[in-house]
Amino acid sequence: MIARVRIIILTVLCASFIVSTYSTELIDVKEVIPDIILDIRYATHNNFTEKVLYPTADCFLAKEVALALKKVQDDLRTQGYRLKIFDGYRPLSVQREMWKVFPDSRYVANPQKGSVHNKGYAVDLTIVSLDGSPVAMPTDFDEFTERAHTNYKNLPQDVIKHREILKRTMGKYGFTSIKTEWWHFNYKGYKDKPVLDIPFEIIKVKR
Repeated sequence: MIARVRIIILTVLCASFIVSTYSTELIDVKEVIPDIILDIRYATHNNFTEKVLYPTADCFLAKEVALALKKVQDDLRTQGYRLKIFDGYRPLSVQREMWKVFPDSRYVANPQKGSVHNKGYAVDLTIVSLDGSPVAMPTDFDEFTERAHTNYKNLPQDVIKHREILKRTMGKYGFTSIKTEWWHFNYKGYKDKPVLDIPFEIIKVKR
């Protein structure tokens, strides 16, 4: 029993050391935006892999990304909307599992290079009404079709309007979209940030 306790203590200490050695500070987005709506699909079977990839339905982001996202949320509220997040930081080990299922770099980053999600500098999200009810968007999350592209035009006007509200408001606070996924946004400065493979459990222990 004593030996087991020592192992647990050592594990916790090692976890703290591992997180502290990285230049990126990952935080729980709810620490900055307590009322943010989370729909973390990779903590469920409701995702393109049909596997549970995360042990908990938490969203972690680099601290500066979470702070910028709070500004987005505050701005959207004045427009009658709020955010719902599908994914944030993603360990590299999970990226490898995704690549095994769908090795198409248009939609899933090759783990040899890593994803911006693996840096804590990307977030997948949508807008919803103030009461949390959905608004019309081009596709569901992780629908890997042309309809999900940010320049796709064959859509109802209200859908295009909502997509542009999200893109415009995110852009005001340092986020840029990518061509193939209307829900994906990268935060400025991500290119020189390290790719991380810190499990959710270790981040939660550190926090």
